[in-house]
Order: sequence, then C-alpha cells, then structure tokens
Amino acid sequence: MRSRAGKVRLKSTPAELRAAGLLLDDALATNPIDLAGLFGNDRPVEAEIGPGKGTFVLRRAAGRAEINFLGIEWVRSYACYVADRARRAGVPNVRVLCADAETVFRSALPDRCLWRVHIYFPDPWPKRRHLRRRLIKPPFVHDLRRVLKPGGWVGIITDSRDYFWQIRRVFSGQPGLAEVPFRAAPLGGDAAVGTNFEVKYTARGRTLYTTAAIRYA
Repeated sequence: MRSRAGKVRLKSTPAELRAAGLLLDDALATNPIDLAGLFGNDRPVEAEIGPGKGTFVLRRAAGRAEINFLGIEWVRSYACYVADRARRAGVPNVRVLCADAETVFRSALPDRCLWRVHIYFPDPWPKRRHLRRRLIKPPFVHDLRRVLKPGGWVGIITDSRDYFWQIRRVFSGQPGLAEVPFRAAPLGGDAAVGTNFEVKYTARGRTLYTTAAIRYA
C-alpha cells in the first residue's frame, strides 16, 4: 500500500467497472456498507488495504472462491486497474473501493464483519514530521479490532524496522488483540504473499518484517 506513481492501461472504463459491480461507489467510504449486498452472498470477507496492482488479492481470490475480497486502495488509477484485472480474469469475488482505509474502517465497516485483513508494505512515512500519517496507530487499530470477527486475523509485512516495532507496540496496547506468528497462505515458491513489493525487495536483499494478531475478545 505504499505510495506509488505511474500510469496503468484499462480495458474497461471506470463507468463500466462500476456498472459491473467491481469498482464501488466512493460514497460507500463514509456510509455503512452492506457486505452481503455488495457481493450478493453471505460468504466470509477478507480485506486488503492497499492492493496496488492487485497481484496478491487477485491470486488469492482466484484460489478461494468461497471467500469474498474487498480491496481498499486510495490511488484511483490503481483501484480501477485492480477492478479491471478482476473483470478480465473472470474473478467474481473481488470488489474494490477507492478510499482512505482509516475512513472506511472508522465509518463504513460494521462490527465483526471481516475474517482477515491484509496490510502489506504500508507507507512507512520515515521522516519524523510525517510519522502521524502512518496507518498503524491506536485509533485505527481500535477500529481494526472492532471490524474483525472473534478469531479474525490481521497480517502485516513491512521493510521498515522502525515501523515494525511501532506496529508491535500499538498492537500490544490494544485490548482484545493477541500477537501471533505470521502465517501467510502459501502462494508457491518462497514468497510469503507474493506482492510486487515483496518480490522487488527480496531481490534487493532487504530484510522483511512480519507480524500478525488475532482478535480473541
């Protein structure tokens, strides 16, 4: 979910993607979301914050037809691109919302609605004056716990050691969440989750830090 720049080419227009139900209306970010209505069924829902070009969420959704996947991407061009890829690949269990994740978790997602939340390579905002912009802060983690079902899981990967320790401190201060070893769904090879950032950073020899938590109450 790190900040990105660049152009992507779409095979469908945003209007066509919205008409197909894959790209969601922006207004949903600040209004209560009926997930069963969005997906047309009451299957379990997982969310990925910052799917980028959709490598992880599309691969996982294609292999788990019994689960619905909500991508929350604040870069509009990438939100459209993920929805476009889902349409071209015939992956029907993905919906994409272009919005700020903090707003969505605070205002739109109902209590106990998600089984898993994936947060891979959140922007570390390394400069001291920008630390307040980091996603993983106590107010967000409070909302994260609220929207997770009991037994629900959140997994995080970052290449920032400083951010990793901040994340662990925030998690440890949130009642109802217990830190657990990171257990990602295997996608083949040695990749933990297979995002573009993971592939790039692993090739560069960067150390990746992982953590996860389960809602126990």
